[in-house]
Order: sequence, then C-alpha cells, then structure tokens
Amino acid sequence: MKKPIIPTSGDTLSGFCFAFSAYFIWGFLPIYMKMLAYFPSAEIVAHWVIWSVPIAGILLILMGRTKDVYAAILNPKTLAMGCLTASLITINWGIYVWAISADRTLDAALGYFINPLFSVDLSAIFLRESITRSQMAAIALAVAAVVFSGNFKRISAMGIDWIDCYLGFYALCKKQLPIGPNQGFLLEVLILFVPALAYVGWLSSQDQNHFDLSMTHNTWLLLGCGLITAVPLLLYANGAKGLQLTSIAIMQYIAPTLIFLVAVFVFDEEFGQARIIAFPMIWAALIIYSVSMFRNMRRA
Repeated sequence: MKKPIIPTSGDTLSGFCFAFSAYFIWGFLPIYMKMLAYFPSAEIVAHWVIWSVPIAGILLILMGRTKDVYAAILNPKTLAMGCLTASLITINWGIYVWAISADRTLDAALGYFINPLFSVDLSAIFLRESITRSQMAAIALAVAAVVFSGNFKRISAMGIDWIDCYLGFYALCKKQLPIGPNQGFLLEVLILFVPALAYVGWLSSQDQNHFDLSMTHNTWLLLGCGLITAVPLLLYANGAKGLQLTSIAIMQYIAPTLIFLVAVFVFDEEFGQARIIAFPMIWAALIIYSVSMFRNMRRA
C-alpha cells in the first residue's frame, strides 16, 4: 500500500509570485520617486497619505477587516501607539523620498539592508527578546559596515546611521501595535489624513500646489503615490499566506538588493572603495543572521 505523500513545505507557487511581485515593485520604486524629485518631499508624503486612505480602505473592506481598525480607534492605548507609528512612518517615508531626490539611494539601500539586524538589536534591548551569539556577531559586522560605508561624518556616537535608526525604531513600535499590518497601515494613514489634507490646502492657498483638477502629468504622478503604496501591500499580504516565515524572511532582501542595483547602474551614484568593502560585510552579516534564524526555527 502506498504511503500518503506528506508535504514538506508550506510554500506555494502563487505565494512566491505574489511576494516576489511586491518586493520587485518596492525594489524599483526609486525610479518612480526620481520622477517626483522636483516636488517638495513634504508634498509627496502628503499625497501619499491622502491617496492611500481610499485604496487601503477598499482593500480592508474586501478582506472584511474594517472592524479591527474601528476597535483600534476606540482603544486609547492602541490609538496612542498608532499616532506614534504614524509619526515615525511619516519621518521614514520623508527620509526615503529625500534620499532619492538627493542622490543618496545607496544610503537608502544600506538602511533597508541593516534594518532587520538593527531591529533585532532593539528588540533585545527594549523587549528583552533572546539573541544568539551568531546574531550578535551579525549585528557587530553590520555596524562595522556602516562605519566603513563612508557615512562616518553623518553617524551618531553609537555608530549607527540616522536613516537606519528611524527604520529600526519604526519596526520596534510597529511590532507593539496589536493589529495586523494592513489594518495598522490604514490606521496610520487615517491619523495622518487630516494634517495631510490641511497641508495640501495650505499649499493651494499659497499657489504652491502641484496637484490640480486638469489632470496634468504632475497630478497623475501624485495620484500614483497611493497606488505604489497599496498595490505592493496587497501583493505582499497574499504572498505571506502562501509562504513559510523562513521564505518571507529571505525574500525581504530582494527589495534592497534591487534598490542597490538601481542606485549604481541607473542613477550612476558613486560607489567608492569604502562601499565596496561595506556592502559585502552587510551581505555576510545577513547570511550569518539568516543561518542562525533558520537553526532556531528548526529547533522550535
């Protein structure tokens, strides 16, 4: 009698395709943002918030998850944490937009490479989560890479680039928000919606607004800010359902790798000797970290 075939992996082809599509879009997002480089960063962030609200709202209605957001708004503690993460994501997105327009896309790629490692460090400090010796070694190697990256004039006394700090602290606070990532995203943009609308209104009163109802090229670019935010999130949410956690953990490095390639080969940003040393150090740190994570998950 034939023995039943037991699946050894929870990964599906559809899950991989959805997740890869999300990371692919995020990886080439700097090309779109470069077309917005002549807009003020604050105006781009404001329109990102405004046009993300209807798209994220429709997404959650289709998923039947709007009750979670409503409950979060009525919970003072959750709402307060949402205000904090909303503030941090505004700074995060603002820095990202500014980095692209200021020809510092390589710095953004460096930040997204180091972010998972820095988040582990913050979790160990603030959440008392356990950290292995291998992970400590990976973090130390990543910190050394930041110092060698040529950014030592812009790093703090702790040796961590300030771009990475914002990314890490946002991830730490987001982890403590007691709702799902899609619901949390809608909560954040709802909190930011009124200030963003007020800012765009002020720009219009000063005749400095690039958005108009005649549907010019500028208008379409600003409208697209909502799509480029919501579509990858939708793809990622569907991909995560069809993939194991280990697969998602490895695939998260697709986006910063593509950002790195775009910065070097499309934007022709300077890739000096210091960064030639730094980036292999980061990749080595990620390998050490990933191997340690897989071992821990197998033991569990």
